[in-house]
Amino acid sequence: MKFLDVGFTFPVVLNENHALITGADFSRNNLQLFPEAEYTSLYSTNLKLGMASTWSDKWSTTIVLLPKIASDYKNISGDDFYLGGFALLKLKKNENLKYRFGIYASQEAFGLFTTPILGWYYLSPNKRFEMDMSLPISADVSYKLGITTVGMDYFGIGRSYKVHYENLPTLYADLSSLEFAGYLQFNTLEESVLLRAKLGYSSNNYEMYAEGEKMDLGVSAFSFGDDRTQLNPSLNGGIFFKLEAIYRFHIKKKSEVEEPVSN
Repeated sequence: MKFLDVGFTFPVVLNENHALITGADFSRNNLQLFPEAEYTSLYSTNLKLGMASTWSDKWSTTIVLLPKIASDYKNISGDDFYLGGFALLKLKKNENLKYRFGIYASQEAFGLFTTPILGWYYLSPNKRFEMDMSLPISADVSYKLGITTVGMDYFGIGRSYKVHYENLPTLYADLSSLEFAGYLQFNTLEESVLLRAKLGYSSNNYEMYAEGEKMDLGVSAFSFGDDRTQLNPSLNGGIFFKLEAIYRFHIKKKSEVEEPVSN
């Protein structure tokens, strides 16, 4: 499997309490969906549009819409369009710790998927130890050693892609993936540019179903009313290697806890 992910998030500060969140993400995965089949490229492009607001010294919110087009990008139609988004409520405990409570939801080819979000962001007083947690979707724990940082991260994702075959009914791929990795990071340009090498394990599984086969509801790792018939063998997980380059905009004062916005 070969994969490419590109993301960009840019906050537009409106005033001292509100910022407009804009951006876009693009991904491409190239793999065999059936044994002996030709390799298929699956694409996802989503826009980001939302608002980050501070309501008091302790409470703030972030609400973002995530409309996307996800398919093999053959014969693109309205059926390849999905709407999702997330909402977060943040509680500032002190200058080094913020708690997060929220929900993520997305319309997918298999139906509605949603998951609660519980987490926190912590930066130690000496700026070396950092935790960025949004469970069960993502987690990142790291320790800075001068210009290098060592860390571990986790990312769990559920997506779907319409797949079009010539002279055959339309299918869709239901992706469920858990990624666990360790990484070595180089911090450059006053920590605005991060160069990261990651090695880890991914449980990538692309299950193929006929268009129209749906479940009643997906909640985190659980599915309800799922009597779909899988058309391909389950894929095995495997070890992956990834190179990442990240640019961060620091938009808060140095004295405050910074939650960097990265592309």
